[in-house]
Amino acid sequence: MSDKLFQSVIFQLKDSIGGTVGIIDENGSVIACSDLARIGEAADKATTEAVFAAAEPYVTDRYTFKTFGSSVHPEYAVFVEGTTPADAKLAGVLAISVTSIKQYYDEKYDRANFVKNIMLDNILPGDISVKARELHFPQDASYVVYLIRIVGRDNTATFDVIANLFPDKTKDFVININYTD
Repeated sequence: MSDKLFQSVIFQLKDSIGGTVGIIDENGSVIACSDLARIGEAADKATTEAVFAAAEPYVTDRYTFKTFGSSVHPEYAVFVEGTTPADAKLAGVLAISVTSIKQYYDEKYDRANFVKNIMLDNILPGDISVKARELHFPQDASYVVYLIRIVGRDNTATFDVIANLFPDKTKDFVININYTD
């Protein structure tokens, strides 16, 4: 779903930027680009590894890349045609913009976050059915909630063990409410 979101943003920016801009995933595949013919192309493995290893904008002979996503392991990189310092700044601005848009989208359509908000009573009762329809939750189904309280020492491995008991992430949600629940 991120591919469609990214393509929409890049398409809207196309006229303002002028040159070719796009986004690659961690495999080096172009998933969004102002030049539609380039979608699906793959960068060579050496370039992809260098892009995702660099903390600063990475410049090749024709393009400037800037990674975004998780700071520990970036999932995507934006690229801008050009190698000037202005192109590096543009890549940085685009990376920040797309990161913010992706975070908003992920929060809006995060099923686990929705379930957690219902459990913690952080959502208005009238909004539950609308949001459930948006997220494609069956409304006639029966649901079960287990509250597991960890007594004593905090052990983060407990969460992993319980999460592995319910491997289907589309139907089963294992959520940390606080340090003990």
